[in-house]
Amino acid sequence: MSDAIARPPQVPTALSRAYWEGAARGRLLIQRCGACGKLRHYPRLLCDACHADAVDWVEASGRGSVHSWTVCHHAFHPSFRDELPYTLVTVDLEEGVRALGRWRGPAPAIGMPVRGAFVARAGGVDLVFAPVDN
Repeated sequence: MSDAIARPPQVPTALSRAYWEGAARGRLLIQRCGACGKLRHYPRLLCDACHADAVDWVEASGRGSVHSWTVCHHAFHPSFRDELPYTLVTVDLEEGVRALGRWRGPAPAIGMPVRGAFVARAGGVDLVFAPVDN
């Protein structure tokens, strides 16, 4: 028997189900308001522009630039302890919304062009960003 602690499961809700189903297929899906067309991420019940609850899901490119980052030195869950330290980045996606993901690559810099992809792991997927090769 292994002493490894399993990561918390990614449990889709009615609100996030489309996001997680897309993620499982390697697609970064974001919401688009069915009334005014404003894009939003993370999934929300109502549009913050017009307060409509109608929603469509559209695929984002995954391309963007680093807005901010943090290096985690404390595991928020015991299953991440063996990965410390790790870096999380907030990315301004080309579509005009922000996304949070794991970082792979040299130290990030504000404005650095990046591309995200979903990486499979036990119990789910992680959104991972890396620098764009020029």
